[in-house]
Amino acid sequence: MSDLLGVAVLGAGHMGADHVRRIDAVVSGARVAAVADPDVERAKDAVGGIDGVTVHAEAEAALDAPGVGAVLVASPGEAHEEALLAAFERGLPVLCEKPMVPDAAGALRVVEAEARLGRRLAQIGFMRRYDAEYRRLKSLLDGGRLGRPLMLHCVHRNVSSPPHFTSAMLVNSSVSHEIDAARWLLGQELSAVTVLRPRPSSGAPEGLLDPQLVLFETEGGAVVDVEVFVNCGFGYEVRCEAVCESGSARIGEAHGVLVTAAGEAREEVPQDYLVRFADAYDRQVQAWVDATRAGRVTGPGTWDGYAASAAAEAGVRALETGERTPVELAPRPPLGKLA
Repeated sequence: MSDLLGVAVLGAGHMGADHVRRIDAVVSGARVAAVADPDVERAKDAVGGIDGVTVHAEAEAALDAPGVGAVLVASPGEAHEEALLAAFERGLPVLCEKPMVPDAAGALRVVEAEARLGRRLAQIGFMRRYDAEYRRLKSLLDGGRLGRPLMLHCVHRNVSSPPHFTSAMLVNSSVSHEIDAARWLLGQELSAVTVLRPRPSSGAPEGLLDPQLVLFETEGGAVVDVEVFVNCGFGYEVRCEAVCESGSARIGEAHGVLVTAAGEAREEVPQDYLVRFADAYDRQVQAWVDATRAGRVTGPGTWDGYAASAAAEAGVRALETGERTPVELAPRPPLGKLA
């Protein structure tokens, strides 16, 4: 057991509990050493029958628990800045779920804190970079066979939104994945955003502006459109089509099981992001564990987390004002190892 990376998981909700399961039962080279959640009973439920795990109400107590060598942050976004800074103070490598920090100012403070360390410690959980289809699309675009990318057409649909979901969260929570995917696929920063608001669906809760069409411009002259519809009612769907000068490529078309019965064929539609991106989450955490054990940090970094928060923040302003809104980024820290 001493050879395994001891991980403290902060947050025992839907995402945190799934990461506890993943580290215990799927990922090699790591074990769950501690779990923290203000709801201690929920943390105990997430741990289940896993041996050797300490349970805490406070995040910092989990970071200081015996055997902890790394941190996985899956707490609500507003708790991320404090957790990341505490991990940095202890020199602990971190995998932090998105958003890294919900507001751009806080996210920039994290970037600057890591830069002062002179080395990377944080990987940010934009798991689509580990999805097989997204990786294939990235390879096609980087290879140049399709020519210069002109547009990305994206779809992001959920069966339903949780009770606390707001109109702004369609942009700064749901679309944050498309923000990072677009930056990564195109290799360009987003420069401006416009949000169009069609008539809300009758299936949306009262007052929720759902769906929305979010339009991004990039510094390289490409355009990215995202249909976000979080109360579509029928399934979880994520699609992306890259339209380039010499061709196009589309992902996300077929992920369900084809069922033939009673004289008809139908394709099952995933109902949850943990189903559609299960393999991507597994690959992401395994890559993080392998890199951490080797003394390295790979994958999306704090600058990616900051850039996503800044673009999402501009998107919320565009939603509220109805105007095209520039995405404003601070100067990037000079430390070349930050990514």
